[in-house]
Amino acid sequence: MSRIRAAYFDPDGSKYGIPTYWWRGAPAGYATRRQLRAAGLRPGGQPIAAQILWRGVGGTRAAYLYRLDLARPKRTATPAQLRAIAAALIARRTCRVCGVVRPYCIPRSLGECVDCAYPEGASA
Repeated sequence: MSRIRAAYFDPDGSKYGIPTYWWRGAPAGYATRRQLRAAGLRPGGQPIAAQILWRGVGGTRAAYLYRLDLARPKRTATPAQLRAIAAALIARRTCRVCGVVRPYCIPRSLGECVDCAYPEGASA
């Protein structure tokens, strides 16, 4: 085991407070939030079970691990929530001046579509 890996190996949590492993050194049964999301799971309110530490840009980096056996399935949006999201996205694409639904989100800095904000450039 290299010195770098040995510095971050604390499976009982006596040095760092929680079990700590090196990069790619965690045992099976643990996953990061991103790995849980890829598997269709979420932490489900469980506390952080372990961590991975490694040397990175700007110092020591950390990734927190959760237990797979306590993870819960991801929640799905209700039909009402999906309708609300769709309406909000259409509102972001609708110009306040001309009322046209554009294929892009209206820039907040302009408050209107590009054609209304720059009418001389629209005819070119």
